[in-house]
Amino acid sequence: MKNKKFNFEKAISFIILLIFSILFLVPIIWVFLSAFKVDAELNRAGGFLFLPKTWTLQNFIEVLDPKNVKVPIYKWFGNSILVSAIYTLLSILFVSMSAYAFGKLKFKGRNFLFLTILFISSFPSIVNIVPLYHTMKLLKWVNTPMALIFPGLAGTFNIFLVKQFMIGVPDSIIEAGKIDGAGDIHIFFSLIFPILKPILVVVGIFSFTGIWNDFLWPSIAINDIEKLTLTAGLQLARGTYETFVSKLSAVSVVSIVPMIVLYCFAEKWMIKGVQISAGVKG
Repeated sequence: MKNKKFNFEKAISFIILLIFSILFLVPIIWVFLSAFKVDAELNRAGGFLFLPKTWTLQNFIEVLDPKNVKVPIYKWFGNSILVSAIYTLLSILFVSMSAYAFGKLKFKGRNFLFLTILFISSFPSIVNIVPLYHTMKLLKWVNTPMALIFPGLAGTFNIFLVKQFMIGVPDSIIEAGKIDGAGDIHIFFSLIFPILKPILVVVGIFSFTGIWNDFLWPSIAINDIEKLTLTAGLQLARGTYETFVSKLSAVSVVSIVPMIVLYCFAEKWMIKGVQISAGVKG
């Protein structure tokens, strides 16, 4: 009887997850299919067509045309890759070093400082937009990649995640390094950093997807069309292809594909890192 109840609960859970999966996947699938349609099919009065009657690559050919100055996809894509790659590498470095300081180093006010950071991070990010923009203006970083890379490097959630993982690292490793005469920097890079590899892969994925999908801040910090990131450029593409849904869908697909590829290659590491971090004592 107990076994039957378990199976029933499992079936209910599966159905609920399936419904939510469909709700999330249908819009994405529709965008992908729309990118291969002609506009006449999307604007037809006879009803909704899910699958294209006439499959075409013309939408991608047009939006990916290097001569397309209104929607310079190649430049936006290159900007996104550059900004996301540099941001991810620096984020991994800063987050891991911060987590090491909060998790293993003993200094006065450590817990108070960490709780203060957590408290500040609870404020909506939108309240920081105006002072952040003025800061970037004082530094003369407006309309440069640095305005997109540096402001969000020390992500509080990522620091907390790595810190929780760091608690599970034995103190004996650090003590052994100190006995050998190594300093904190040497201990961190030679002994601690390799141990953090699984959780840092997760941080890297979160950082890359976060900066890649960021729309609001790049739209404010960058005012040169050719310096926009791909996600921010979607707004400009929407104005250009407002009546051409198929072409706008093609631009959206181009922006989605890198995230799908990233997930396919990093899925194993992401799951492993989350499982390890979930098992660490808080």
